[in-house]
Amino acid sequence: MEGLGENGREWSLEEKLERISAAGYGGVYDNMPEPEREKEYFRLLDRYSLSFATQAFPGRRGDISELAARAKHAGALYMNAQVMDSFVVGDDALRLLDGLMEEAAVSSLPFFVETHRGRITQDLLRTVEYVNALPSLRLTIDLSHYVLSGEMQEPGAEAEQAFAKLLERTSCIHGRISNSQQIQVPWEKDGVTKLPITNHFVRWWTTGMKHRLQDLQPGEVFPFVTELGPPPYAITVENATGVYTEPLNRWEASLIMKKLAEECWEKATGEEKK
Repeated sequence: MEGLGENGREWSLEEKLERISAAGYGGVYDNMPEPEREKEYFRLLDRYSLSFATQAFPGRRGDISELAARAKHAGALYMNAQVMDSFVVGDDALRLLDGLMEEAAVSSLPFFVETHRGRITQDLLRTVEYVNALPSLRLTIDLSHYVLSGEMQEPGAEAEQAFAKLLERTSCIHGRISNSQQIQVPWEKDGVTKLPITNHFVRWWTTGMKHRLQDLQPGEVFPFVTELGPPPYAITVENATGVYTEPLNRWEASLIMKKLAEECWEKATGEEKK
């Protein structure tokens, strides 16, 4: 929602939340608000009946202690972590991941590690090793990062095998579609369905959902975030006046992705409309 608005004005927080709620979303995924904004922020979430989840960027076990406690107190559903950084490997990486899971458990806050470039999960095969070594590791799946870093125009058998291993640990999905050269592909209106690689992402998302459904317990949630970032994630082009703007309407695109996710959920739960 960053930077979105109309007539040259960005929507206010309340306007954004009102639109999110009216579109049928169940909640928002965001940074923890600053302490001075926290009361108003959560008052608005309550007004629009939206849940909340947060994120962290830890490089040490202790980096999430205070944040996890604050998030739990505020009623956050879970914490997603992009664990720093891509140069932490081997046993050091395993110790860090294990320590972060233990620290999150102190606050009884569900804790998921995101598959993301430039992070401890940068390498696909390395992340498979983490999953094999840490039975409690739960993932936020964003396979666009691996499709991009591996230039997977058409993912091969080895990539599919690795993806299958990660999808077994799906606890959350970040919906982003990469075409193997750009991390976030622009589209107009329903053009996303014309991108051939979309079929792969839909298949992966559905598979992840099926795995999570096998062990989802009463009271637990399965979040799907229609994650479309602002520039520089979003591609920009120069218009006639020399101003760079996005060719993608992120709000409209998020609604298309939301529909795709709902269709995946119907397939995963066996409720696909005939």
